[in-house]
Amino acid sequence: MRIAASILFAIAATPALAAPTYVTAARMIDPASGKMIVDPAVVVDEGKVVAVGTRATLPAPDGATTVDLGAKTILPGLIDMHTHLIGDQTLGGYRGIGETRESAAIWSVVNAEKTLMAGFTTVRNVGAGDYADVALRDAIAAGVVPGPRMYVSGPSIGIVGGHCSDYNLLPNDFHLRGEGAATGPWEMREKVRNNIKYGADVIKTCSTGGVFSKGTVPGAEQNTIEEMQAIVAEAHQRGLKVASHAHGNAGIKNAIKAGVDTIEHASYLDKEAVNMAKSKGVYLVMDIYNTEYTQTEGRKNGVLEESLRKDAEIAEIQRESFRLAAKMGAKLAYGTDSGVYPHGDNGRQFAWMVKYGMTPIEAVRSATTYAAQALGKEKSLGQIRPGYAADIIAVDGDPLTDVSVLEKVGFVMKDGAVYKND
Repeated sequence: MRIAASILFAIAATPALAAPTYVTAARMIDPASGKMIVDPAVVVDEGKVVAVGTRATLPAPDGATTVDLGAKTILPGLIDMHTHLIGDQTLGGYRGIGETRESAAIWSVVNAEKTLMAGFTTVRNVGAGDYADVALRDAIAAGVVPGPRMYVSGPSIGIVGGHCSDYNLLPNDFHLRGEGAATGPWEMREKVRNNIKYGADVIKTCSTGGVFSKGTVPGAEQNTIEEMQAIVAEAHQRGLKVASHAHGNAGIKNAIKAGVDTIEHASYLDKEAVNMAKSKGVYLVMDIYNTEYTQTEGRKNGVLEESLRKDAEIAEIQRESFRLAAKMGAKLAYGTDSGVYPHGDNGRQFAWMVKYGMTPIEAVRSATTYAAQALGKEKSLGQIRPGYAADIIAVDGDPLTDVSVLEKVGFVMKDGAVYKND
């Protein structure tokens, strides 16, 4: 009886692909055009969108399963370009040292499902030890666990003692060096090659210090330009994009000069840096929400006093930099740094982006069409159109008048499979 019950539970917990599926709702946002379509109809088959129209112009195919979402608004599945799904996000500072690899892996499964249920059908995971993000990506792709489509970096690559690449919490007695720590262009190239060998989709480096690393300064430069050029050249040669963590203005400009594809955080921006990013086609991925959680819950979670201070100092500067970038028409892709704050709250940043200068449709685009372009997946993700992945979410209300409705997603379809329908 127990075996039979387990089998029934496994079947019930696995989203079934119905072919074809006919999805209707009250409204649909088309991010590419910025238009709101009334009474949309979408036909999905074998994980892809095969037809888009209205109920009047596109009838249900014979034998189709109908998913009528009533008064809801549908839009493409959302994309978060900066996540950290591996591990327990409440273990800050020295508390994180005690987390085992096994525990981190278990938490990653929980975090992935929360992210998917929040409407984020695709994420880019930038920085994870032991290639745990590769394992999670592959388990999701194989249907073993539910979660978003993942593009992953493996261990971040950077200087010895730097943010994102080394173990700065431990004293010299342990003689430990981070997986991604390297010195000089050739060592940096070797780290890129190693990450690609073990399954990375994107390369992550750091061209400045950071908030949550001990002993680093967010505005201080890390990596020489030659080291960053080596990272970029090796990655681009193999067809991978490069993301650079960069808070400080000088480090941002160095990373752009080296040829990176996205700048993460981009806290200290001036007009020259924004213009450089625009001229080079570099996307800025700015996490302007998470300080709210860090300042209220960080100390309880064990976040270092040093990190709390750095976060408080940089928060409003970063938000004003975001305002400048939005005003100047920079390419802005949605990224939250989830893992700094609870997974599943990814949608809370939309309202802050609008507060600091974006229009609601621009905010939606940042997590759909713009993010897909930054990934290099603009021909398969970020839109509801024929040939694209059948990633569809639904919310109550109209995100173009109240973008905060994206914080509560009631319906989630990824690759044509329905994972949530409230």
